[in-house]
Amino acid sequence: MNALAYPINPTPAPMGSFPASKKTAARHEPSTRPSYLFLRHSPTIIPIVLDIEASGFGAGSYPIEIGAVLRSGRSVSYLIRPEPEWLHWSPEGEATHGIRREQLEREGLPVRYVAQALNELLKGEVVYTDAWGVDSSWLSLLYEHAGMNRAFRLESLNQIMKEKQFDIWEETKQQVIQESNLHRHRADTDAVILQKTFLRSFW
Repeated sequence: MNALAYPINPTPAPMGSFPASKKTAARHEPSTRPSYLFLRHSPTIIPIVLDIEASGFGAGSYPIEIGAVLRSGRSVSYLIRPEPEWLHWSPEGEATHGIRREQLEREGLPVRYVAQALNELLKGEVVYTDAWGVDSSWLSLLYEHAGMNRAFRLESLNQIMKEKQFDIWEETKQQVIQESNLHRHRADTDAVILQKTFLRSFW
């Protein structure tokens, strides 16, 4: 699963030096719905979820924002400054996620900074996504340009879903979206929606 066999920086900076987006960091609290309370005693049931927004799809596309939600319900988000050769841009994609290329140039973090921050946050964990094919490719591209190994494993959320969850997934997801009042198609909020949908549909 690792992108390249480059050594990880032997002296990574502490997580405190990797500020996530101020707009999204620590914004979400664990759900307090009664059906969720007992999950505090079974943390292994709660998946860590990752989501990626990209410049578009297909050849030449690249990650522009990576968000994750931890088992605690805390979410983080990192805007990524495009590498010089990352020129692809989809106006349709921009209309969906609302992130402008100029914003990335101004506010985005270097790829190595983001890759190392994710490694520090997720080291040794199995992290889940609902779009493994594209997200895996974009993560590999990020770590390739960072010159680092990825310290966590990315898997498809489908692998840990019960059969009944597939039947009620979309309905449950729409309920979560309506109740959460979150801005969709940003990496951290989409990750939160996925985690909440998984937990609500699990039982």
